[in-house]
Amino acid sequence: MTQKQAIQLFEERKVRTIWDDEQEKWYFSIIDIVGILTDSDNPRKYWSVLKTRLKKEGNETATNCSRLKMQAEDGKNRFTDVADTEQLFRIIQSIPSPKAEPFKLWMAQVASNRIDQIQDPELSIEQAMLDYKRLGYSDNWINQRLKSIEVRKELTDEWKRRGVEEGVQFATLTDIITQTWSGKTTKEYKRYKGLKKENLRDNMTNTELILNMLAESATTDLSKEHKPETFDENMNVAHKGGKVARSARKELEKQLGHSIVTPLNAKTYLNQIDKSDDAAAIDKDN
Repeated sequence: MTQKQAIQLFEERKVRTIWDDEQEKWYFSIIDIVGILTDSDNPRKYWSVLKTRLKKEGNETATNCSRLKMQAEDGKNRFTDVADTEQLFRIIQSIPSPKAEPFKLWMAQVASNRIDQIQDPELSIEQAMLDYKRLGYSDNWINQRLKSIEVRKELTDEWKRRGVEEGVQFATLTDIITQTWSGKTTKEYKRYKGLKKENLRDNMTNTELILNMLAESATTDLSKEHKPETFDENMNVAHKGGKVARSARKELEKQLGHSIVTPLNAKTYLNQIDKSDDAAAIDKDN
């Protein structure tokens, strides 16, 4: 079973999902959906109580829900209850919420969009652009972010060809690349930006994103050239790739006179962009 995790947005609220290629269906995080529909401070407990009640009533949906690994708030993949579209429709009927009907329509649209995207991959890119736009990112940043996804995919494909295992080994090599070019491990970088469960790349400035892409792209090229056979050799290549971006960072910082590795995250960065746009508009009016 080939699965791919994705974040969907409902009224600016995130819903963790997994697409199953073989069954051609989405699985949604039940806890995320319960949180949206109920606005509960503890959606996990709400779902636990509801699931127990549904089981006592003989509801097979609650009994048959699957458990799949999804990224938790701490960034680690943990098992959580999930349901497909049909199962969710039944669960939602048991949750009194004014958002129930619009949420059902949203789920149906998500499923329909995915089928369309399989037929035309360009639609996936367009959807990603729309999602980032809704969050307030600039067109320039979005273009860089989409390119970074392509660069990252090429790197992970190369790692797989070299026998690197997903999970701990991927994370270790990523840490080496990140720490080498930025001076911080992924965890340290996220802490520096005040992040918890958020994606680090989604909270980078344009320059940070470009340097991270350079590091990953250089690692891919070096790996193709040197063809590492062991994990230690892959670690060495990752370090060399990171050094390429580190040299570029140091030269840029020398010219700028300040560090480009900043504590800015998406919220503060976007606020700065908005203020810049407002200032530019005022200048234009004057």
